[in-house]
Amino acid sequence: MLHGMTSEPEQQIGVGTQDAFQRLWTPHRMAYIQGENKPSGPGADDGCPFCSIPAKSDEDGLVVRRGEQVYAVLNLYPYNGGHLMTVPYRHVADYTDLTAAETAELAELTKQAMTALRTASGAHGFNIGMNQGSVAGAGIAAHLHQHIVPRWGGDTNFMPVVGHTKVLPQLLADTRKMLAEAWPAV
Repeated sequence: MLHGMTSEPEQQIGVGTQDAFQRLWTPHRMAYIQGENKPSGPGADDGCPFCSIPAKSDEDGLVVRRGEQVYAVLNLYPYNGGHLMTVPYRHVADYTDLTAAETAELAELTKQAMTALRTASGAHGFNIGMNQGSVAGAGIAAHLHQHIVPRWGGDTNFMPVVGHTKVLPQLLADTRKMLAEAWPAV
């Protein structure tokens, strides 16, 4: 147990009915909940984070690999540690609007991301996909991006199911560095 923490619920007067739950506060998630870094409209100049990331350093933008048409970047709000996205540089919303070169490089960087994640963290499997349109669950629908989420046997536990909280064991900057070093040579 951490210093100062107990397994017994604390008595707090005036805050509602006491329960047996401990609280894990994650105030950094409030930025996501409140829509921070979400574009204000569908255009590339409407605050699209996927359009601004390539202008940053790899470290500041959490970019793991840059290709000619597409780049790989860590998800700022990951489902699991190592959650990457492959993103075309061009501001395009629909998969059918990609050029042949963009489609090919998106697929190639996805394969490379899987290899890097297996090498760096021993991923057992992956969830790979994209949500097309806000009604399909795309958080940033105006700029296409494909998710590569590494999975391990037993990686789902009570925290996300009961507590609606993900526990990530590594800082994003450290994950970015580890994956960039494990990225396969082309």
